[in-house]
Parts: sequence; C-alpha cells; structure tokens
Amino acid sequence: MSNFSLIDYAVFIFYFVLISGYGYYIYSRKKNKETSGSHDFFLAEGSLTWWAIGASLIASNISAEQFIGMSGNGFVVGIAVAAYEWVAAIALIIVAVWFIPVYLKNKIFTMPQFLQTRYNETVSLIMAIFWLFLYIFVNLTSILYLGALAISNMTDGTHFHLIMVLLSIFALIITLGGMKVIGFTDVIQVLVLIIGGLATTYIALVMVSEQFGLGKDALAGFTAMMKDAPDHFKMILDKPGPNASQGEINKYLMLPGIAMYFAGQWIVNLNYWGCNQYITQRALGADLKTARKGILFAGFLKLGMPIIVMLPGIAAYVLHKNGALQQEMAPGGHFNADNAYSALLGFLPTGLKGLSLAALTAAIVASLAGKANSISTIFTLDIYKKYINKTAEEKKLVGIGRLTILISIVLSIIFTWDDLLGIGGEGGFTFIQKYTGFISPGVFAMFILGMFWKRTTGTAAIVGLITGFGLSVVFNNYAPAWFGNETLLYTAFPNGKGGYEIPFLICMGLSFAFTMLVMISISLAGPKVNPKAFILDKSMFKVDASTLVLIVITLLLITLLYVKFW
Repeated sequence: MSNFSLIDYAVFIFYFVLISGYGYYIYSRKKNKETSGSHDFFLAEGSLTWWAIGASLIASNISAEQFIGMSGNGFVVGIAVAAYEWVAAIALIIVAVWFIPVYLKNKIFTMPQFLQTRYNETVSLIMAIFWLFLYIFVNLTSILYLGALAISNMTDGTHFHLIMVLLSIFALIITLGGMKVIGFTDVIQVLVLIIGGLATTYIALVMVSEQFGLGKDALAGFTAMMKDAPDHFKMILDKPGPNASQGEINKYLMLPGIAMYFAGQWIVNLNYWGCNQYITQRALGADLKTARKGILFAGFLKLGMPIIVMLPGIAAYVLHKNGALQQEMAPGGHFNADNAYSALLGFLPTGLKGLSLAALTAAIVASLAGKANSISTIFTLDIYKKYINKTAEEKKLVGIGRLTILISIVLSIIFTWDDLLGIGGEGGFTFIQKYTGFISPGVFAMFILGMFWKRTTGTAAIVGLITGFGLSVVFNNYAPAWFGNETLLYTAFPNGKGGYEIPFLICMGLSFAFTMLVMISISLAGPKVNPKAFILDKSMFKVDASTLVLIVITLLLITLLYVKFW
C-alpha cells in the first residue's frame, strides 16, 4: 500500500488533537462541578444527552472486527451478513421499550447487580468474574489485535507493536476521564467513523463503475455490482442441496437462511444489546425518556452501517472477480477475504487516506475505551466495593476504577503482543463469536426469565447457565456424531475439514430453547412468586408519541430493505 502523504498525516493528527482536546474540555468542565464521584465516573450520572447515548452505542459497537471481519463476510457471502445490523435495530427497539424500564426502575447500574437483585449473590459473583475474563481476554485483546493489524496493513505493514501501544495510550487518555468523557467524545468518533467510512464506500463504488467502463459514477457502480453478483444481494440464503459446492455450504454454515431468524440471530442481538454491561452502561445513568431515545437513535444508525462495513466487501468481490485487486487481496501469495477492506484503502486519494485511518482509529479507540470502562465498573462496584473494601469512599472507588482500566489494558497488550491467544489463527470476528456464543444462550435465558417471569428461581439461573454452556458444546461439537446428520431438530453439513457441522446460529437457538425448558421446569418446583421477582406494571412500557414515531420509521425502513433484497 502506498505511503501516506503529509496531508494524510495532517488530517489524522487534526483528528487526534480534536478528540483529545474535546475530551480534556469535557473532563475539566466536569471536574469544576460538584459530582457524585463513582457514579459520575462510571455512568456519567445522567449527563449524557440522547444523541450522545446513541452515538456512543454505535462507536462502541463498530470496531476493527466490523470493518475487517464484516467486509470479509461481505466479500464471501454478500448482503446477507447485514442481518446482524438490521436485526440489531429491531433488538434495540425491544431493549428500549421493555428492558431499559426494568433496569432503571430497579436502579440497576451493572449486570452483576441485576443478577444479585433478581437471583442471589452466587449468580452475581460467578457472572462478574466471567464477564471480567471475557471482556479482558476475548474482547479487549481481539479489538486491540485486529485494530493494530488493520492500521499496520494500511501503512507499510510494519510497526504492529508500536501501533498497538499507541492505540492503547489513546484509549487510556479518553477512558480515564470516565463515562461522560467517553460518551461525548464518541459523538465526534461516530461522525469521523461515518464520514471516513462513507468516503471509502464511495471510492469502492467508483472503482467498480470504472472497471465496467461507466465512468466515475458511484450509483452506476452499485447497479453494476447488483448485475454482476446477484447472488451477493440476497438476504436469505437457500439451504444447500445434495450437489451443493463446499463454498455454498460454508456460506450457509455462516448464515443459515430463513432458519437463523427463528434461532440464534435474536439471541445474539438481544443478549449483546440488552444484557451486556459494555452496551447498556451508556443508558443506565439517564432517565427513561432520554435512554429510550438514545437507544432508538442507535437503532436508526444501525440501518446504515452495512453501507460502511459490508458494501466495500461486496465491491472488492466484484473487482477481484473481474481481474482487479489480485495482489491486494493476496499479499505474499496468500488470499484472505478479510483483506477486502484494506485492499480498497490503498486506492483512496490523498487526504482521504488520512480520513479513513482516522475513521478506523475512531472505531478501535471508542471500542477499547468503552470496554475498559465496563471492566472497571464491574470490578469496582461488583467485586471491590462488595468484597474487598465495603467502606471505600467515592474518591477511592474512582481511583480503583482508573487503576483497573490501566491494568486491563496492560494485560491486553501482554496477551496480544505475540498473539498468545491465537486470535490471528482463528480471525478476530470468529474468535469473539466462539467464546461469547457458547455462554449467550444461558445468560440470555437468565435475563429474559428473570425480568418477565416472577417464578424464576436462583437455582434455575445457575442450572440454566451450566445447561446453556453444556448444550452449546454438544450441538457445536458432538451432536452430528452422536445423533446423526439429519434429525427433526437440525441438519448438519460437511465442513470441508472431514467432519459435519450444524450452523452456529442454529446451535445457539437449540441451546437456548432447551435451557429455557430446564429453567422453567426447575422454577415450577419453587414458589408461585419468587420473593426477589421484579414488580412490573404496564405503565413502565408505554412510549410517548415521538418515540413511537421513531420506532415506526425504523420498522418501515427495515421492511423495505428486506422486501428489496429478500
């Protein structure tokens, strides 16, 4: 990839100064006012506006694994991978209307606190420790690894470790100011991310247009893509027949057609957006109206994210198919679909390279900062204050929170330095899905039954967590060998590695369904109303007119998208 010009560096440095300067301004302004200490540091104490909450949700969600991983999936599968974004928009509506009122009414500030309030201290402690390990050794490390790798590939392919350290320092600058600084700097991060991402998509479409002799016309490029690769513009993949190629089977294993909409796709999204400290933390310090609007604003933004993180992958596929990007897609002679995004960046004009680098950095740094703050919140409020120093003052808690942030980022650097966890071998997106997906069915079952069924017991929650994990292992690794490749519950397909696999999203749906049955059965043996059940009333779930309008617009747009690309 060609080197950056002085203009590109100037654009990037301007972005760095802007974010750092604005972050310091927010921090110093906050410091001069009376705050409530720890809750202000961890939750911004209701000072985030709805647009800041929505922007921060997107900034924390979109990172290197989306830019690199989803573009790679776009190259291989096409628009079907947009389901992760568009179903997320519906999931955010569900979270805004039904989940957030439960959290806010019961003054829930962390996910372990929810589990203690609704179940018991054992469930809470188990999950607090689990989430800390997951966030540090899976999420933080993979974001840092993929981010450093992506930026390294954008420049000259070297300085991977230096870039890793600089990204960590940049994230620390923002994170140590607390959630308010993260929330408001994320507004600028999202603007940079969207503008830079759109610029890359535009250039990609223009390249396709020129490849087909249609001039510099992005719209013509998009039309040409749809004609040249119609299979990449189908949302619902057909189930492979007996004569299907391994390539078609691999696509279905990744995104199993209409079946995934009755299985794991909802669990992935509802668990991520509704039961995840990393995400919900942005809204937990706000009032209900502000939190709802912020979450719905994020859902509205999700509708456009495939344009930025998926469409460049399809453009790279069409270009590669027609003879372009041959060397860029296979540096060193090794083809990798995950190179799709970086392959296009080399063709950006002067200035836009710097902007695209800023966009990618914004996505990485915002995700690192948000994840580190969540790690700090869980450790400080759910472990340190409860078990180590119950009488700690507010200033002490903030200090422990900052120390936790520093330690977690240092740990992620250590484990990422020589890729001790094997992220590069599995791919960052796969790495995250693998280690979070096994636990998602049990966790989501605990939350959904805990919120809305008064009979659910603490014993059922613990058994459900273990059952969900165990069934996930069975369905993903052993079911085809034990029960056969074709049953009433599933179809297993050859994976090209000498074995058979059930699509991952189907495994997740089956694990969730059986976990729910187990938890319900155990809870039926307990009291009709568990003493720790939440008190719900219909008024909690009513929405005002402006919120309803935003929900209707979002649902209409999703309907149109699915009708167009079904």
